[in-house]
Amino acid sequence: MRDPRLLKYYYRFNTLSKINGTDLSGSSPPDIFVGRFGYPYVYIGPLVPPEFGDTSVLANPEEWVGKSISDIVAYRSTLVRGMFKADVRSATGSGRVEDMLQELAIADKYTNVDMQLARRPSLNLSFDENSQPFGPSAPLKELHIGNTKANRQIEDAYFDTAMPATDAVIELYDKGVSVVKIQKAFSGGALGIGAKRRFVPTRWSITAVDDIISKHKVNEAKEYNTIDTFRVYETIGLDNRWLILMAPGEWSYELIEAWYPNTTWNMNRNDIAIYSSHEFFEGRKTYAEIGGCYYAARLAVSELFERIQKQAKVVIMREVHSGYTLPVGVWNTREHVRQALRQEPKYFDTLSAALGYISTKLEIPMSTWIRNSDVLKSLFYQRSISKYLS
Repeated sequence: MRDPRLLKYYYRFNTLSKINGTDLSGSSPPDIFVGRFGYPYVYIGPLVPPEFGDTSVLANPEEWVGKSISDIVAYRSTLVRGMFKADVRSATGSGRVEDMLQELAIADKYTNVDMQLARRPSLNLSFDENSQPFGPSAPLKELHIGNTKANRQIEDAYFDTAMPATDAVIELYDKGVSVVKIQKAFSGGALGIGAKRRFVPTRWSITAVDDIISKHKVNEAKEYNTIDTFRVYETIGLDNRWLILMAPGEWSYELIEAWYPNTTWNMNRNDIAIYSSHEFFEGRKTYAEIGGCYYAARLAVSELFERIQKQAKVVIMREVHSGYTLPVGVWNTREHVRQALRQEPKYFDTLSAALGYISTKLEIPMSTWIRNSDVLKSLFYQRSISKYLS
């Protein structure tokens, strides 16, 4: 089923057929959603499927590599969102619903939840390039959750009300807590200095956590030696092609995305739309033009640097082809770049040889990538100067 409109209709009707009236019970993966419209007064609430049992896969993008868009929409469309309007500052423990949402935000495993909704959920599915999609929504009247078991490391951070949220994110990551679990705790206002804790819109929390961790890890990597050969990593997923060039030299980084016509962010053009963001050794001072995918990919790169104890200049080239018809979240970028960087790369002695190989894997001519890349231009410039001085 390739037509995205038919896909959305099919799954939302499939979910609603399992809901009788306004009462819904099921096992939350666990998952919550914090909206951003009207900030600081936003809609918060649990995400609950009308089914019981181990539903953890519904909220764990780290398990979705290799799945189709249809699979992912099937997962997420079953999650019904109960909406409760709250002040983001109520994360400090001033309300019953807010307290229960925080319990879900730090829970380690799926949790049984009962919701009474103000009306039958509406026939809509939410899709966003930053956050994972979810299914029908309705205002929340009553919420009851079963016994929860908190993730132990997150629970320790939750009770440490003197630790800044940034420090908590880094400490949890270093202890092996998954990025997805950290993002939920961050969004649920479970981290940070007590009086300053806030619910954070889900979309913002995902990028904030990717940014905090990757910035910290990249700063550590700047002390490493550089790689001594050119490397190319690659993978394909959801009709996206990822080619990652690493070149000898001090840290610099760029993500370039080429969106073909009739894809998520290029629905109304007949030509390919190309976007890019970059940073050199000193880092960025402003939010990346390309959005949350920039920080998600940078996190994956920083993880590789930590594993190999090296740094490099990095250019990620992403071709988004016509099969990518619905946005599924920045996890797509993070997890596919992670997948590429777990594999053995191709090694090359020269930049031209590395780019020659990449050109056989991408449809867009290499000259177009270079024209849209600040980091690739800098590599050519540095090599020209090097030849001149030698």
